Amino acid sequence: MTDRIFVGGGGPDHGVAQGLLLQYANRHGLIAGATGTGKTVTLQILAEGFSAAGVPVFLSDVKGDLSGLARSGSVDFKLHDAFSKRAATIGFSDYTYDAFPVTFWDLFGKAGHPVRTTIAEMGPLLISRLLDLTEAQEGIINICFRVADEDGMALLDLKDLQALLVWAGQNAKDLSLRYGNVSTASIGAIQRRLLVLENQGGGQFFGEPALDLADVMMLDDQGRGRINILAADTLMSSPRLYATFLLWLLSELFEELPEVGDPDKPKLVFFFDEAHLLFDDAPKALIDKVEQVARLIRSKGVGVYFVTQNPADVPEDILGQLGNRVQHALRAFTARDQTDLRKAAQTYRDNPRFSTEQAIREVGVGEAVTSLLERKGVPGVVERTLIRPPSSQLGPITDMQRAEVIAASPLKGKYEAEVDRDSAFEILARRAAKAAQEAQQTEAKQDREFNAGRRYSPGTTTRRAPKAKDGFGEAMAKMVVKELKGTTGRRIVRGIFGTLFKGR
Repeated sequence: MTDRIFVGGGGPDHGVAQGLLLQYANRHGLIAGATGTGKTVTLQILAEGFSAAGVPVFLSDVKGDLSGLARSGSVDFKLHDAFSKRAATIGFSDYTYDAFPVTFWDLFGKAGHPVRTTIAEMGPLLISRLLDLTEAQEGIINICFRVADEDGMALLDLKDLQALLVWAGQNAKDLSLRYGNVSTASIGAIQRRLLVLENQGGGQFFGEPALDLADVMMLDDQGRGRINILAADTLMSSPRLYATFLLWLLSELFEELPEVGDPDKPKLVFFFDEAHLLFDDAPKALIDKVEQVARLIRSKGVGVYFVTQNPADVPEDILGQLGNRVQHALRAFTARDQTDLRKAAQTYRDNPRFSTEQAIREVGVGEAVTSLLERKGVPGVVERTLIRPPSSQLGPITDMQRAEVIAASPLKGKYEAEVDRDSAFEILARRAAKAAQEAQQTEAKQDREFNAGRRYSPGTTTRRAPKAKDGFGEAMAKMVVKELKGTTGRRIVRGIFGTLFKGR
Protein backbone atom coordinates (compact mmCIF):
# COMPACT_ATOMS: atom_id res chain seq x y z
CA MET A 1 0.00 0.00 0.00
CA THR A 2 2.25 2.78 -1.28
CA ASP A 3 -0.47 5.41 -0.96
CA ARG A 4 -1.12 4.76 2.73
CA ILE A 5 0.41 3.75 6.04
CA PHE A 6 -0.70 0.35 7.30
CA VAL A 7 -2.04 0.82 10.82
CA GLY A 8 -3.55 -2.60 11.61
CA GLY A 9 -6.78 -4.53 11.54
CA GLY A 10 -7.88 -7.96 10.41
CA GLY A 11 -8.15 -11.00 12.62
CA PRO A 12 -11.18 -12.56 14.33
CA ASP A 13 -13.91 -10.11 15.39
CA HIS A 14 -12.13 -7.25 13.66
CA GLY A 15 -12.92 -5.35 10.51
CA VAL A 16 -10.94 -4.73 7.36
CA ALA A 17 -7.31 -3.62 7.42
CA GLN A 18 -6.90 0.02 8.37
CA GLY A 19 -4.55 2.34 6.50
CA LEU A 20 -3.88 6.05 6.82
CA LEU A 21 -4.09 7.62 3.37
CA LEU A 22 -1.06 9.85 2.82
CA GLN A 23 -3.18 12.19 0.71
CA TYR A 24 -5.29 13.03 3.78
CA ALA A 25 -2.58 12.75 6.42
CA ASN A 26 -2.40 16.56 6.61
CA ARG A 27 -6.04 16.63 7.76
CA HIS A 28 -4.64 16.14 11.26
CA GLY A 29 -5.37 13.42 13.78
CA LEU A 30 -5.85 12.25 17.34
CA ILE A 31 -4.24 9.42 19.30
CA ALA A 32 -6.01 9.01 22.64
CA GLY A 33 -6.26 6.47 25.43
CA ALA A 34 -5.54 5.82 29.07
CA THR A 35 -2.01 5.24 30.33
CA GLY A 36 -0.65 1.84 29.34
CA THR A 37 -3.08 1.16 26.50
CA GLY A 38 -0.60 1.47 23.63
CA LYS A 39 -0.52 5.12 22.54
CA THR A 40 3.29 5.18 22.38
CA VAL A 41 3.45 2.16 20.07
CA THR A 42 0.80 3.70 17.81
CA LEU A 43 2.84 6.90 17.64
CA GLN A 44 5.95 4.81 16.88
CA ILE A 45 4.42 2.85 14.00
CA LEU A 46 2.94 6.01 12.47
CA ALA A 47 6.35 7.72 12.64
CA GLU A 48 7.87 4.66 10.94
CA GLY A 49 5.23 4.75 8.22
CA PHE A 50 5.65 8.44 7.50
CA SER A 51 9.44 8.13 7.42
CA ALA A 52 9.30 5.21 5.00
CA ALA A 53 6.98 7.26 2.77
CA GLY A 54 9.48 10.13 2.62
CA VAL A 55 7.69 12.38 5.12
CA PRO A 56 9.78 14.02 7.88
CA VAL A 57 8.36 13.77 11.41
CA PHE A 58 8.73 15.85 14.55
CA LEU A 59 7.74 14.29 17.87
CA SER A 60 8.52 14.63 21.55
CA ASP A 61 9.79 11.69 23.59
CA VAL A 62 8.22 12.18 26.98
CA LYS A 63 9.26 8.86 28.52
CA GLY A 64 12.41 8.13 26.49
CA ASP A 65 10.82 5.09 24.80
CA LEU A 66 10.72 6.52 21.28
CA SER A 67 14.50 6.69 20.95
CA GLY A 68 14.20 3.03 19.87
CA LEU A 69 13.19 4.32 16.41
CA ALA A 70 16.90 4.73 15.72
CA ARG A 71 17.57 0.98 16.14
CA SER A 72 16.20 -2.02 14.34
CA GLY A 73 14.02 -4.48 16.20
CA SER A 74 15.78 -7.80 16.78
CA VAL A 75 14.77 -11.41 16.22
CA ASP A 76 16.30 -12.05 19.63
CA PHE A 77 13.97 -9.57 21.25
CA LYS A 78 11.72 -11.21 23.83
CA LEU A 79 8.61 -9.93 22.08
CA HIS A 80 9.59 -11.37 18.71
CA ASP A 81 7.16 -14.29 18.92
CA ALA A 82 4.29 -12.05 19.98
CA PHE A 83 5.06 -9.57 17.22
CA SER A 84 5.29 -12.26 14.57
CA LYS A 85 2.00 -13.76 15.71
CA ARG A 86 0.32 -10.33 15.65
CA ALA A 87 1.67 -9.64 12.14
CA ALA A 88 0.31 -12.97 10.88
CA THR A 89 -3.07 -12.39 12.52
CA ILE A 90 -3.61 -9.01 10.84
CA GLY A 91 -2.19 -10.06 7.48
CA PHE A 92 0.96 -7.94 7.72
CA SER A 93 2.88 -10.19 5.34
CA ASP A 94 5.82 -7.85 4.68
CA TYR A 95 6.61 -7.24 8.35
CA THR A 96 10.37 -6.81 8.88
CA TYR A 97 12.68 -5.19 11.39
CA ASP A 98 14.29 -1.91 10.45
CA ALA A 99 15.95 1.21 11.87
CA PHE A 100 14.97 4.71 10.82
CA PRO A 101 16.91 7.96 10.33
CA VAL A 102 16.64 9.90 13.58
CA THR A 103 17.79 13.35 14.67
CA PHE A 104 17.84 13.93 18.42
CA TRP A 105 17.08 17.40 19.84
CA ASP A 106 17.18 18.72 23.39
CA LEU A 107 16.36 22.19 24.72
CA PHE A 108 19.08 21.65 27.32
CA GLY A 109 21.63 20.41 24.78
CA LYS A 110 22.44 17.17 26.63
CA ALA A 111 20.48 14.38 24.91
CA GLY A 112 20.54 15.90 21.42
CA HIS A 113 21.39 18.95 19.36
CA PRO A 114 20.54 22.18 21.21
CA VAL A 115 17.27 23.83 20.18
CA ARG A 116 17.15 27.62 20.35
CA THR A 117 14.99 30.48 19.27
CA THR A 118 15.19 34.19 19.98
CA ILE A 119 12.98 36.26 22.25
CA ALA A 120 11.82 38.22 19.19
CA GLU A 121 10.81 35.08 17.29
CA MET A 122 8.91 33.73 20.27
CA GLY A 123 6.83 36.91 20.34
CA PRO A 124 5.01 38.69 23.18
CA LEU A 125 1.98 36.39 23.29
CA LEU A 126 3.95 33.18 23.75
CA ILE A 127 6.46 34.83 26.09
CA SER A 128 3.53 35.93 28.26
CA ARG A 129 2.06 32.43 28.12
CA LEU A 130 5.43 30.93 29.06
CA LEU A 131 5.77 33.22 32.09
CA ASP A 132 2.07 32.96 33.03
CA LEU A 133 1.70 36.74 33.10
CA THR A 134 -1.35 38.78 33.97
CA GLU A 135 -3.01 41.02 31.39
CA ALA A 136 -1.23 44.09 32.77
CA GLN A 137 2.14 42.33 32.72
CA GLU A 138 1.52 41.09 29.18
CA GLY A 139 0.87 44.71 28.20
CA ILE A 140 4.33 45.68 29.45
CA ILE A 141 5.91 42.87 27.41
CA ASN A 142 4.11 44.21 24.33
CA ILE A 143 5.45 47.70 25.06
CA CYS A 144 9.00 46.34 25.30
CA PHE A 145 8.62 44.56 21.98
CA ARG A 146 7.25 47.73 20.38
CA VAL A 147 10.17 49.82 21.64
CA ALA A 148 12.66 47.21 20.44
CA ASP A 149 11.03 47.12 17.00
CA GLU A 150 10.96 50.90 16.64
CA ASP A 151 14.51 51.38 17.83
CA GLY A 152 16.03 48.50 15.87
CA MET A 153 17.22 46.58 18.94
CA ALA A 154 17.41 42.82 18.51
CA LEU A 155 15.84 40.76 21.31
CA LEU A 156 17.78 37.51 21.24
CA ASP A 157 18.19 36.10 24.73
CA LEU A 158 16.94 36.57 28.28
CA LYS A 159 19.47 39.23 29.18
CA ASP A 160 18.20 41.37 26.30
CA LEU A 161 14.66 41.25 27.64
CA GLN A 162 15.85 41.78 31.21
CA ALA A 163 17.86 44.86 30.17
CA LEU A 164 14.91 46.30 28.25
CA LEU A 165 12.66 45.78 31.26
CA VAL A 166 15.15 47.66 33.44
CA TRP A 167 15.08 50.51 30.92
CA ALA A 168 11.28 50.44 30.88
CA GLY A 169 11.19 50.67 34.67
CA GLN A 170 13.48 53.69 34.64
CA ASN A 171 11.32 55.33 31.98
CA ALA A 172 7.95 54.23 33.31
CA LYS A 173 6.58 57.78 33.43
CA ASP A 174 7.38 58.57 29.79
CA LEU A 175 6.18 55.18 28.57
CA SER A 176 2.94 55.48 30.53
CA LEU A 177 2.11 58.73 28.75
CA ARG A 178 2.60 57.07 25.40
CA TYR A 179 1.33 53.51 25.86
CA GLY A 180 -0.67 53.43 29.09
CA ASN A 181 0.22 52.61 32.66
CA VAL A 182 3.62 50.96 33.15
CA SER A 183 3.90 49.79 36.74
CA THR A 184 7.32 49.18 38.22
CA ALA A 185 5.71 46.55 40.45
CA SER A 186 4.57 44.65 37.34
CA ILE A 187 8.05 44.94 35.84
CA GLY A 188 9.49 43.51 39.05
CA ALA A 189 7.06 40.59 38.88
CA ILE A 190 8.08 39.86 35.28
CA GLN A 191 11.76 39.97 36.23
CA ARG A 192 11.14 37.43 38.99
CA ARG A 193 9.39 35.12 36.51
CA LEU A 194 12.36 35.45 34.16
CA LEU A 195 14.70 34.56 37.02
CA VAL A 196 12.70 31.40 37.78
CA LEU A 197 12.75 30.44 34.10
CA GLU A 198 16.50 30.99 33.98
CA ASN A 199 17.03 28.89 37.10
CA GLN A 200 15.01 26.07 35.50
CA GLY A 201 17.36 26.06 32.51
CA GLY A 202 14.93 27.81 30.18
CA GLY A 203 17.50 30.49 29.43
CA GLN A 204 19.40 28.00 27.27
CA PHE A 205 16.43 27.93 24.88
CA PHE A 206 16.81 31.60 23.95
CA GLY A 207 19.72 32.66 21.79
CA GLU A 208 21.48 31.87 18.55
CA PRO A 209 22.01 30.00 16.30
CA ALA A 210 18.23 29.69 16.15
CA LEU A 211 16.60 26.54 14.80
CA ASP A 212 16.44 26.40 11.00
CA LEU A 213 13.13 24.82 9.99
CA ALA A 214 14.82 23.20 6.99
CA ASP A 215 16.75 21.05 9.46
CA VAL A 216 13.58 19.38 10.74
CA MET A 217 12.35 18.67 7.20
CA MET A 218 15.29 16.65 5.91
CA LEU A 219 15.40 13.32 4.07
CA ASP A 220 18.15 10.73 4.30
CA ASP A 221 20.12 9.44 1.31
CA GLN A 222 17.46 6.76 0.73
CA GLY A 223 14.67 9.32 0.48
CA ARG A 224 13.21 8.49 3.89
CA GLY A 225 11.97 11.31 6.09
CA ARG A 226 14.11 12.00 9.12
CA ILE A 227 12.35 11.50 12.46
CA ASN A 228 13.14 14.44 14.75
CA ILE A 229 12.88 13.38 18.38
CA LEU A 230 12.79 16.02 21.10
CA ALA A 231 14.11 14.67 24.40
CA ALA A 232 11.30 15.74 26.73
CA ASP A 233 11.78 13.57 29.82
CA THR A 234 13.63 16.36 31.66
CA LEU A 235 11.67 19.08 29.90
CA MET A 236 8.41 17.74 31.34
CA SER A 237 9.44 19.10 34.73
CA SER A 238 8.70 22.51 33.15
CA PRO A 239 5.41 21.72 31.40
CA ARG A 240 4.70 25.31 30.42
CA LEU A 241 8.07 25.57 28.66
CA TYR A 242 7.37 22.26 26.91
CA ALA A 243 3.95 23.34 25.63
CA THR A 244 5.12 26.83 24.65
CA PHE A 245 8.07 25.46 22.68
CA LEU A 246 5.91 23.10 20.64
CA LEU A 247 3.37 25.83 20.03
CA TRP A 248 6.14 28.17 18.91
CA LEU A 249 7.46 25.55 16.49
CA LEU A 250 3.98 25.04 15.10
CA SER A 251 3.54 28.78 14.60
CA GLU A 252 6.93 29.04 12.87
CA LEU A 253 5.94 26.30 10.46
CA PHE A 254 2.69 28.10 9.74
CA GLU A 255 4.35 31.45 9.13
CA GLU A 256 7.34 30.36 7.05
CA LEU A 257 6.18 27.45 4.89
CA PRO A 258 4.61 28.24 1.49
CA GLU A 259 1.10 27.23 0.48
CA VAL A 260 1.04 23.83 -1.26
CA GLY A 261 -2.70 23.12 -1.51
CA ASP A 262 -3.49 19.40 -1.37
CA PRO A 263 -0.21 17.50 -1.76
CA ASP A 264 0.03 13.75 -2.38
CA LYS A 265 1.65 13.45 1.03
CA PRO A 266 2.49 15.87 3.85
CA LYS A 267 5.65 17.95 3.89
CA LEU A 268 5.95 17.32 7.63
CA VAL A 269 3.96 15.58 10.35
CA PHE A 270 3.99 17.07 13.84
CA PHE A 271 3.02 14.96 16.89
CA PHE A 272 2.00 16.93 19.99
CA ASP A 273 2.31 14.48 22.89
CA GLU A 274 0.72 15.29 26.28
CA ALA A 275 -1.55 17.69 24.38
CA HIS A 276 -3.52 18.62 27.49
CA LEU A 277 -0.55 20.73 28.61
CA LEU A 278 -1.20 23.05 25.69
CA PHE A 279 -4.78 23.77 26.71
CA ASP A 280 -4.69 23.59 30.53
CA ASP A 281 -5.50 27.07 31.89
CA ALA A 282 -4.81 28.59 28.47
CA PRO A 283 -6.56 31.91 27.81
CA LYS A 284 -9.27 31.91 25.17
CA ALA A 285 -7.20 34.17 22.91
CA LEU A 286 -4.46 31.55 22.76
CA ILE A 287 -6.88 28.66 22.13
CA ASP A 288 -8.48 30.67 19.33
CA LYS A 289 -5.10 31.14 17.69
CA VAL A 290 -4.28 27.42 18.01
CA GLU A 291 -7.60 26.65 16.35
CA GLN A 292 -6.79 29.09 13.57
CA VAL A 293 -3.37 27.56 12.98
CA ALA A 294 -4.78 24.02 13.01
CA ARG A 295 -7.38 25.02 10.44
CA LEU A 296 -4.95 26.76 8.09
CA ILE A 297 -1.65 24.91 8.45
CA ARG A 298 -2.82 21.87 6.50
CA SER A 299 -2.64 24.02 3.34
CA LYS A 300 1.09 24.30 4.10
CA GLY A 301 1.32 20.51 3.92
CA VAL A 302 1.72 20.01 7.69
CA GLY A 303 -0.27 17.39 9.56
CA VAL A 304 -0.73 17.86 13.32
CA TYR A 305 -1.53 14.86 15.54
CA PHE A 306 -2.52 15.42 19.16
CA VAL A 307 -1.63 12.64 21.60
CA THR A 308 -3.48 12.68 24.92
CA GLN A 309 -5.22 10.47 27.45
CA ASN A 310 -8.72 11.75 26.83
CA PRO A 311 -10.27 13.41 23.76
CA ALA A 312 -11.94 15.82 26.20
CA ASP A 313 -8.47 17.34 26.76
CA VAL A 314 -8.75 18.95 23.32
CA PRO A 315 -11.24 21.84 22.82
CA GLU A 316 -14.21 20.87 20.66
CA ASP A 317 -13.47 23.41 17.91
CA ILE A 318 -10.02 21.86 17.45
CA LEU A 319 -11.22 18.28 17.98
CA GLY A 320 -13.63 18.71 15.08
CA GLN A 321 -10.68 19.31 12.73
CA LEU A 322 -8.94 16.02 13.58
CA GLY A 323 -10.02 13.68 10.78
CA ASN A 324 -7.81 10.64 11.50
CA ARG A 325 -8.42 9.03 14.88
CA VAL A 326 -6.94 6.16 16.83
CA GLN A 327 -8.77 5.71 20.12
CA HIS A 328 -7.29 3.30 22.65
CA ALA A 329 -9.18 2.22 25.76
CA LEU A 330 -10.77 4.82 28.01
CA ARG A 331 -11.49 4.15 31.66
CA ALA A 332 -14.93 5.15 32.91
CA PHE A 333 -14.92 4.91 36.69
CA THR A 334 -16.58 8.21 37.53
CA ALA A 335 -19.65 10.01 36.21
CA ARG A 336 -17.41 12.48 34.42
CA ASP A 337 -15.42 9.63 32.83
CA GLN A 338 -18.66 8.09 31.57
CA THR A 339 -19.76 11.41 30.09
CA ASP A 340 -16.41 11.82 28.34
CA LEU A 341 -16.68 8.27 27.01
CA ARG A 342 -20.12 8.91 25.52
CA LYS A 343 -18.91 12.15 23.93
CA ALA A 344 -15.91 10.37 22.43
CA ALA A 345 -18.12 7.64 20.97
CA GLN A 346 -20.48 10.20 19.41
CA THR A 347 -17.67 11.68 17.30
CA TYR A 348 -17.29 8.49 15.24
CA ARG A 349 -19.20 7.24 12.24
CA ASP A 350 -21.26 4.33 13.61
CA ASN A 351 -20.57 0.72 12.70
CA PRO A 352 -23.72 -1.46 12.87
CA ARG A 353 -21.64 -4.47 13.98
CA PHE A 354 -20.89 -3.13 17.46
CA SER A 355 -21.42 -0.33 19.96
CA THR A 356 -18.65 2.25 19.67
CA GLU A 357 -18.99 3.27 23.30
CA GLN A 358 -18.68 -0.32 24.47
CA ALA A 359 -15.74 -0.98 22.15
CA ILE A 360 -13.79 2.01 23.48
CA ARG A 361 -14.30 0.64 26.98
CA GLU A 362 -13.31 -2.94 26.11
CA VAL A 363 -10.37 -2.77 23.66
CA GLY A 364 -7.21 -4.29 25.08
CA VAL A 365 -3.59 -3.19 25.04
CA GLY A 366 -2.38 -2.86 21.45
CA GLU A 367 -5.93 -2.65 20.19
CA ALA A 368 -7.86 0.49 19.27
CA VAL A 369 -11.02 1.90 17.81
CA THR A 370 -10.02 3.64 14.59
CA SER A 371 -11.61 5.95 12.06
CA LEU A 372 -9.38 7.12 9.22
CA LEU A 373 -10.29 9.38 6.34
CA GLU A 374 -11.27 7.63 3.13
CA ARG A 375 -11.42 8.87 -0.46
CA LYS A 376 -12.67 12.46 -0.82
CA GLY A 377 -11.86 13.01 2.84
CA VAL A 378 -14.91 11.15 4.18
CA PRO A 379 -14.48 9.73 7.73
CA GLY A 380 -14.29 5.94 7.66
CA VAL A 381 -16.69 3.74 9.56
CA VAL A 382 -15.35 3.07 13.05
CA GLU A 383 -13.51 -0.26 13.35
CA ARG A 384 -11.91 -2.31 16.11
CA THR A 385 -8.28 -2.62 15.06
CA LEU A 386 -5.29 -4.64 16.16
CA ILE A 387 -2.36 -2.23 15.88
CA ARG A 388 0.58 -3.54 13.86
CA PRO A 389 3.87 -4.23 15.68
CA PRO A 390 6.76 -1.78 15.25
CA SER A 391 9.73 -2.54 13.01
CA SER A 392 12.15 -0.54 15.16
CA GLN A 393 13.24 -1.32 18.69
CA LEU A 394 10.49 -1.24 21.30
CA GLY A 395 11.80 0.76 24.23
CA PRO A 396 14.73 3.17 24.71
CA ILE A 397 18.26 2.85 23.39
CA THR A 398 21.33 3.20 25.62
CA ASP A 399 23.15 6.47 26.25
CA MET A 400 26.09 5.17 24.23
CA GLN A 401 23.86 4.33 21.28
CA ARG A 402 22.26 7.78 21.47
CA ALA A 403 25.72 9.39 21.46
CA GLU A 404 26.62 7.40 18.33
CA VAL A 405 23.49 8.64 16.53
CA ILE A 406 24.24 12.25 17.50
CA ALA A 407 27.86 11.92 16.37
CA ALA A 408 26.74 10.62 12.97
CA SER A 409 24.10 13.33 12.52
CA PRO A 410 24.37 15.57 9.42
CA LEU A 411 23.78 18.52 11.78
CA LYS A 412 26.73 17.76 14.05
CA GLY A 413 28.49 20.98 15.05
CA LYS A 414 25.88 23.36 13.64
CA TYR A 415 24.06 24.21 16.86
CA GLU A 416 26.45 23.19 19.62
CA ALA A 417 28.36 26.51 19.91
CA GLU A 418 26.23 29.43 21.07
CA VAL A 419 26.65 32.80 19.33
CA ASP A 420 26.17 36.04 21.27
CA ARG A 421 25.95 38.86 18.74
CA ASP A 422 25.20 42.52 19.29
CA SER A 423 21.68 42.96 20.63
CA ALA A 424 19.53 45.00 23.03
CA PHE A 425 21.69 44.33 26.10
CA GLU A 426 24.88 45.52 24.44
CA ILE A 427 23.17 48.48 22.71
CA LEU A 428 21.61 49.77 25.93
CA ALA A 429 24.87 49.32 27.84
CA ARG A 430 26.81 51.33 25.25
CA ARG A 431 24.21 54.09 25.18
CA ALA A 432 24.25 54.32 28.96
CA ALA A 433 28.04 54.51 29.08
CA LYS A 434 28.10 57.14 26.34
CA ALA A 435 25.37 59.19 28.01
CA ALA A 436 27.19 59.08 31.34
CA GLN A 437 30.44 60.20 29.70
CA GLU A 438 28.71 63.05 27.84
CA ALA A 439 27.01 64.14 31.05
CA GLN A 440 30.36 64.32 32.85
CA GLN A 441 31.94 66.29 30.00
CA THR A 442 29.02 68.72 29.91
CA GLU A 443 29.19 69.31 33.65
CA ALA A 444 32.94 69.85 33.54
CA LYS A 445 32.52 72.38 30.72
CA GLN A 446 29.82 74.23 32.63
CA ASP A 447 32.05 74.37 35.68
CA ARG A 448 34.90 75.86 33.65
CA GLU A 449 32.63 78.48 32.08
CA PHE A 450 31.10 79.34 35.43
CA ASN A 451 34.49 79.79 37.07
CA ALA A 452 35.89 81.81 34.17
CA GLY A 453 32.96 84.28 34.32
CA ARG A 454 33.25 85.14 37.99
CA ARG A 455 35.70 87.18 40.02
CA TYR A 456 36.96 86.00 43.33
CA SER A 457 35.58 87.92 46.27
CA PRO A 458 35.54 87.25 50.03
CA GLY A 459 32.71 85.05 51.07
CA THR A 460 32.17 83.61 47.62
CA THR A 461 33.44 80.46 46.02
CA THR A 462 35.03 80.00 42.64
CA ARG A 463 32.84 76.93 42.01
CA ARG A 464 29.12 76.68 41.79
CA ALA A 465 27.43 74.21 44.06
CA PRO A 466 28.02 70.74 42.64
CA LYS A 467 25.09 69.21 40.84
CA ALA A 468 24.15 65.62 41.55
CA LYS A 469 25.60 63.51 38.77
CA ASP A 470 23.33 61.53 36.53
CA GLY A 471 23.25 57.89 37.49
CA PHE A 472 23.45 55.00 35.05
CA GLY A 473 19.69 54.66 34.71
CA GLU A 474 18.99 58.40 34.35
CA ALA A 475 21.67 58.86 31.71
CA MET A 476 20.44 55.89 29.73
CA ALA A 477 16.87 57.12 30.05
CA LYS A 478 17.69 60.57 28.66
CA MET A 479 19.57 59.15 25.72
CA VAL A 480 17.02 56.50 24.68
CA VAL A 481 13.94 58.69 25.22
CA LYS A 482 15.60 61.34 23.05
CA GLU A 483 16.11 58.78 20.29
CA LEU A 484 12.58 57.43 20.57
CA LYS A 485 11.17 60.92 20.03
CA GLY A 486 12.80 60.95 16.63
CA THR A 487 11.98 57.39 15.58
CA THR A 488 10.71 56.75 12.09
CA GLY A 489 7.93 54.58 13.49
CA ARG A 490 8.99 51.56 11.44
CA ARG A 491 7.25 48.35 12.51
CA ILE A 492 8.51 44.82 12.04
CA VAL A 493 5.64 42.71 10.75
CA ARG A 494 4.54 40.00 13.18
CA GLY A 495 2.70 36.81 12.49
CA ILE A 496 -0.33 35.10 13.95
CA PHE A 497 1.27 34.44 17.35
CA GLY A 498 3.09 37.77 17.49
CA THR A 499 6.35 36.16 16.36
CA LEU A 500 8.53 37.81 13.78
CA PHE A 501 7.50 37.03 10.21
CA LYS A 502 10.69 35.96 8.45
CA GLY A 503 12.49 37.94 11.13
CA ARG A 504 15.76 36.07 11.35
